[in-house]
Amino acid sequence: QGLLVESGGGLVQAGGSLRLSCTTSKQTLGGYALAWFRQAPGKEREFVAAIAWSGAKPYYADSVKDRFIISKDNAENTIYLQMNNLRPVDTAMYYCACGFVGASTSDHIVEVMVEDPAEYDYWGQGTQVTVSS
Repeated sequence: QGLLVESGGGLVQAGGSLRLSCTTSKQTLGGYALAWFRQAPGKEREFVAAIAWSGAKPYYADSVKDRFIISKDNAENTIYLQMNNLRPVDTAMYYCACGFVGASTSDHIVEVMVEDPAEYDYWGQGTQVTVSS
């Protein structure tokens, strides 16, 4: 298994919910952010949500704000993505990622960093989410 292992994807009808999980075996997470990205066929990988391990501030893409909730469990080294009111456009492979943003980096800088795939050093294998209409 890799450093990041995702689970929880599946097939759901529009309006339904799914919860994704990502567990990391990385021992030191202080100063790191963990995030969810997604990629639909023929499209670029796009940012969905991220959470800073130090402080737990969440960040969301506008397209999922108010529908998705990212959270973490420090004891389990796991992050979750609760996805509600799913739409067919949410259909994609969802990837978990881990990258260093610094423990004392200004929030407005972290907000930009977490949306850039190039800021992440570690990626999971992905879990498929399919939303039927």
